[in-house]
Amino acid sequence: MSVETRTFTYSIDGKEFEAFLAAPGKSPAPAVLIAHAWAGRSDFENNKAKALAELGYTGVAIDLFGKGVLGQSKEENQKLIEPFVEDRPFLQKRLTENIDIVKEQPETDASKLAAIGFCFGGLCVLDIARMGADVAGVVSFHGLLGAPGNTSDKVKAKVLALHGWDDPMAPPSDVVALGEELTKAKADWQLHGYGGTMHAFTNPQANDPDFGTVYDKDADRRSWEAMKNFLAELFG
Repeated sequence: MSVETRTFTYSIDGKEFEAFLAAPGKSPAPAVLIAHAWAGRSDFENNKAKALAELGYTGVAIDLFGKGVLGQSKEENQKLIEPFVEDRPFLQKRLTENIDIVKEQPETDASKLAAIGFCFGGLCVLDIARMGADVAGVVSFHGLLGAPGNTSDKVKAKVLALHGWDDPMAPPSDVVALGEELTKAKADWQLHGYGGTMHAFTNPQANDPDFGTVYDKDADRRSWEAMKNFLAELFG
């Protein structure tokens, strides 16, 4: 399938952002937002957009930090996500604005939206579901799972959480809490836990067991297949 790609800039509250879009040759198509990990939008997310386009979806790697902002160390990355993790309503507002921007793109079918996210981006897409956004479903890959405390059981989107059981950044107690939260919200949710698997298992560059981030080829492959099945269920 032919894939067309482009970047586009947009403004939120006077600040410039830049997203990466990959569309199948036949568009508009159902759109899948990709929420980036804690470093910012990188080639990793851009390549996921291309892979989604090859599956027939318009993949849009959104930007939450600002054009050209890309952390280069754990310390920088932590500082980048702190304002959002500490102020979840602020994060949710930024996500809502990005969803609205994606809907406006000519390659997207605005009536058919989903979102996937990795690490910090997993937290982002779970919050998209939690705030009752108008998306069909969300997929969290090794996401942070903590509830924001400001949402009121308005989960309309179907939820798929793909999680390493040995992830030190979201231990089993957080996984159980997420299940209880989504059950209380009467959500359509499913959870895939991967044994012997740590944080960042989809990232081939992750190789820091002391920090808890380790790539896992099998979990990477299995989680992508689970996402493909989920998106096919959403959009047919």
